[in-house]
Amino acid sequence: MPISQHTKIARKLSEDLRLRPATLADAPLVAQMHVQSWVTAYRGILPDAFLDHELPAERAAHWAHRMTEIEAGAGEVLIAEAGETPIGFVCVANPDDSGSVLVDNLHALPGYKGAGAGSAMLRAAKAWARERGARQLHLYVLEANRAAIGFYESRGWQLAGREDDHMGGIDLIALRYTLALD
Repeated sequence: MPISQHTKIARKLSEDLRLRPATLADAPLVAQMHVQSWVTAYRGILPDAFLDHELPAERAAHWAHRMTEIEAGAGEVLIAEAGETPIGFVCVANPDDSGSVLVDNLHALPGYKGAGAGSAMLRAAKAWARERGARQLHLYVLEANRAAIGFYESRGWQLAGREDDHMGGIDLIALRYTLALD
């Protein structure tokens, strides 16, 4: 039976995937990957005008500021690379007062979804949180982002609440998910 292209990509990722800490110089790369991910994942959820025209500048400004905070000790961003190719990133924030680490962002580029990069980044986020004495992880996912919800739920994350959110000029619902650390 022939090996599917997806299986080939997954096998290649397992051999070549590495995670490296991002630096302030990586802010444009992280912003670019964030845009690529949102344009695909949020098409039909957020307005096209926002995704196509406003998002690149908005994410560039966001990550320029956020990476300054990260470099000052607010958390960490890890960039997933397959060989020399950046394929995603995860951003984690220091534990809050309740001992929970926010997975602020986790994005695999569209061509690499389902190939194991997201799972590898989640494992790294768990390890990072445990090293800091955290008891759990939490994150927010848009209620309409069914693919992301399925990804997290299949990995044991539990729905913990709903919150109003506002993105791209529209009101949305963000779901809070948590994962207890063993």
